[in-house]
Amino acid sequence: MSEEFYRMKRLPPYVIAEVNAMRAAARAAGEDIIDLGMGNPDLPPPDHVIAKLCEVAQKPSAHGYSQSMGIPGLRKAQANYYGRRFGVELDPETEVVVTMGSKEGLASLATAITAPGDVVLAPNPSYPIHMFGFIIAGATIRSVPTTPDEHYWEALERAMAFTVPRPSILVVGYPSNPTAETVDLAFYERLVAWARENQVWVLSDLAYSELYYDGNPTPSILQVPGAKEVAVEFTSLSKTYSMAGWRIGFAVGNRRLIAALKRVKSYLDYGAFTPIQAAACAALNGPQDIVRKNRELYHKRRDVMVEAFGRAGWDIPPPKASMFAWVPLPPALKEMGSLEFSKQLLTHAKVSVAPGVGYGEDGEGYVRIALVENEQRLRQAARNIRQYLKSMGVNTPAQGAA
Repeated sequence: MSEEFYRMKRLPPYVIAEVNAMRAAARAAGEDIIDLGMGNPDLPPPDHVIAKLCEVAQKPSAHGYSQSMGIPGLRKAQANYYGRRFGVELDPETEVVVTMGSKEGLASLATAITAPGDVVLAPNPSYPIHMFGFIIAGATIRSVPTTPDEHYWEALERAMAFTVPRPSILVVGYPSNPTAETVDLAFYERLVAWARENQVWVLSDLAYSELYYDGNPTPSILQVPGAKEVAVEFTSLSKTYSMAGWRIGFAVGNRRLIAALKRVKSYLDYGAFTPIQAAACAALNGPQDIVRKNRELYHKRRDVMVEAFGRAGWDIPPPKASMFAWVPLPPALKEMGSLEFSKQLLTHAKVSVAPGVGYGEDGEGYVRIALVENEQRLRQAARNIRQYLKSMGVNTPAQGAA
């Protein structure tokens, strides 16, 4: 009997788990840890969404199996959202499927359309499922940059010219997790043209579509004419409506890819609990003031963090979107590496961040900071970090500046 499993051998140790384990141990010991590591919203969903969950859960008929593709009302609600937000028309029956969060949707689609030995182009650094969903399915990953500049397009052309077999899938995700980079519609227009020319499927992760700042709404790839011929897009209610634990997301777009995803999901699950799906309808169809309020909340936290951390001696590039900041290590501590720096920050400053190397080798030298604590806690984190940096011999502003 083999003690080594094929897919387990393809998965490296999850380095972020080391920091998570340290954080859990510290909290179990009674330490006050300011957790800026996991992108876990700290606010509840709207009251009317919770009320709908409770209302439907009271119905005896609501507790049986649901539908793996999602109940019709929820698929229609998502199609209506795309119409309102992006001006994109979707058929709820053939171009929309409900997923258990965008993460499950990406992994299930990878299972549906990937054969062992296929080559997938994935950004580096990126959210781990963008790479490992396909690695689990047996594919080989060729990394491309995350930054959407000319080097990105050069990397795509090299990949198509020199990779055997030719890549068949490209994963993109903007606003990016972890780097918070954004793109405009012109980028997607060029990408759709490239994908059609090279016969490559594009999987777009748009989970942070509503967390944009400075008055620049994020576009959808499906706004590009002809995009449905090559693209599927994933979204989620997790951050937009503070419903991360509810695990409701969507895949929309190309009918062939959506049909493949539906078929695989029909074997894997019966869909989310029906009352949760009904409450998700209430979120999408009901008052949308929480979307604006959450955007304003994260925007204010971004500004507080940039100011407070900067005055503590650590410059934070302000993210244009998402609930994350992608931050270079303080120059004096760069040689420490992102994992060790994250461990030391947790141990000595009682602040948890995510090491950049956990998002790919090109993430080394950075950490991801999540805006999931209130302004008071962010300022406290800055004070703690200032003391840590000072103890490491890093020049910091005068006492009290943070």
